Amino acid sequence: MDGWHETEIRVRYAETDKMGIVHHSNYLIWFEAGRSDLCRARGFSYKEMEERDDALMVVAESYVRYKSPAYYEDILHIRTRVAEVRSRSIRFIYEVFRAQDETLIAEGETLHLVTDAKKKVKLIPESYKQMLTSEPEIHVRSFPPNQAPH
Repeated sequence: MDGWHETEIRVRYAETDKMGIVHHSNYLIWFEAGRSDLCRARGFSYKEMEERDDALMVVAESYVRYKSPAYYEDILHIRTRVAEVRSRSIRFIYEVFRAQDETLIAEGETLHLVTDAKKKVKLIPESYKQMLTSEPEIHVRSFPPNQAPH
């Protein structure tokens, strides 16, 4: 999917307002879920990054554009990709689609500064830069023509 990582969520009743529409605040929470899943798919977790390398991804900017409402019980796909990795910052881009009809629900981005535990901005460790900028490995199992599963 051209660098996109996909996370599926189901809208919970608590995420909707009196009109039955997803409250706007939930989209940033879903962006975080997509971002965390993307990082795990690339080979690391936030917890590992924080504990092992004293590197925290602090949200410096966030943006959401709401395109269409989402409702209770909708299955949504949160598509996340890395847009830019600089020496001290990372920008992620998100798209939220309703699975049933592929309607674009929202799109957005977040910019993160990397800091140490004392909140001092620091260089992103090289290993994370590499994991974030390279495509995740996809393992495809191949079979000889006469042994392919049916």
